[in-house]
This record gives sequence, structure tokens and C-alpha cells, in this order.
Amino acid sequence: MKTIQISTTVNGDALETLCAPDETLLDVLRNRLGLTGVKEGCGTGDCGACSVTLDGRLVCSCLVLGVEADGAHIGTVEGLADHDHLHPLQRHFIDGAALQCGICTPGILVAAKALLDRNPDPSESEIRYWLAGNLCRCTGYDKIIKAVQSAAAEMRSA
Repeated sequence: MKTIQISTTVNGDALETLCAPDETLLDVLRNRLGLTGVKEGCGTGDCGACSVTLDGRLVCSCLVLGVEADGAHIGTVEGLADHDHLHPLQRHFIDGAALQCGICTPGILVAAKALLDRNPDPSESEIRYWLAGNLCRCTGYDKIIKAVQSAAAEMRSA
């Protein structure tokens, strides 16, 4: 199958890669760019494990074609940390034991960051609503919600 060259910005870095016309953004990120923090859970957009931001909008990368990312800005979990400094969300997830197996965690972190970028002081209900598209089978959600709230409070006070 013929490949198409795309130019995109991923986590602030301008990149070019080739992809097939029917290849998902999930596969481009994982297999062509080596960004394995993006996970495939369901492949149908139901679990949120592959959540990324595309031009600031939260999307399931399994539902987006790689060619649709041409010229776009993509954010993945790999872009949260600032070199050796974890993002407050990452630290609060670790400190609050808000993760277990790790399959859902990258997508939840990306979704939570997208929420906090829009609303730095979300209510518990808003957090639960925003993260409803991200399924977790291991932790339940209470520790995840508390970690997002703690990170939001830290980020507001910084």
C-alpha cells in the first residue's frame, strides 16, 4: 500500500513520518514514532487508553487516521513531564496510588491535563464527567479523582 508523508508537531517537536492512508493515529504514534505511552485498549474509541490531544482537543487516537494529523499539534503522555520533572498530575497519581496496571493511566493523564487546561478548578462532578470516557478496571475512580483534585490545587497555587 502506498504511504503518505505527514508533518506534525508532537509534544512540541516538529516531526515528519510516513503512514498508510488507512493507518490510525494510534499506530503512527506507537509504531512509527515510538510513543508507546499511547495504549490500545479497545480499538473502537470506548476505553480512552489511546487518548491524545489533537490541536488541543481530546481524541481517541484509534479513531483518527494518521493522515488527519498532517499539520496538527499532538499531545501525548510523553509530553507531560518537563525533562526530569514530572507534571503535577503524574506526581499526584504516584503519591495517591491512583494507578495499578498502567494501561489506562496515560490516557487518563492526558484527559485530566486537557480538563485542567480548560478549567483549572473543576468540581468533582466535572472531573468525573470529563474522565467518563476513560475506563479503569483496576483502581476504581476515587483515587484518580483525588489525584486530579490535588494536582489542580497545586497547579492553581503555583
